[in-house]
Amino acid sequence: MIKAEHVKELRERTGSGMMECKKALTETSGDIEKAIVYLREKGLAAAAKKAGRTAKDGKIEAYIHPGARLGVLLEVNCETDFVAKTDEYQNLCHEIAMQIAAADPSYLNRDQVPEQVLEQEKEIAKTQALAEGKPEKVIPKIVEGRVEKFYQSVCLLEQPYIRDPNRTVRDLLNEAISKLGENIIISRFVRFRLGEEA
Repeated sequence: MIKAEHVKELRERTGSGMMECKKALTETSGDIEKAIVYLREKGLAAAAKKAGRTAKDGKIEAYIHPGARLGVLLEVNCETDFVAKTDEYQNLCHEIAMQIAAADPSYLNRDQVPEQVLEQEKEIAKTQALAEGKPEKVIPKIVEGRVEKFYQSVCLLEQPYIRDPNRTVRDLLNEAISKLGENIIISRFVRFRLGEEA
């Protein structure tokens, strides 16, 4: 028997609908933590289905950090102006802009990292591993691991979310897609710091 207070707690923690929460709790024998994972997995599957849909609406989010020495301009697109006006969507745009201000990504995703930059990172990682005296046979694995860390630091979608490092910005986006029922795309962003060269 699924308790109403568990359904309520799951709804509050995930933002999912009552029936989805009830089903998730039924599928996981009332375990709230497992139900959260279940809902996230379902959300990722739903987000993947929506990924091909055109997102031409949305908003330009402007965030100025207190003190007015740092600012972000960000374009986030969705499918309809109806979703663009929802509080959830507005909050998502604001959270992503704050992420950019705090974590200073250079690229949106790994596809945007120039090959030359990637090769340079691999070379640095290899040189460091050799200098640390690592065995030759494990160096490719070490380089691979350090390149992954590099992606997590410079690619917005790969970065740990500033409010919950166990989730990435991509997770945050996919959860919003699942919740709002539309494809949502971060199109572009720019971060300004007073006195910094472009």
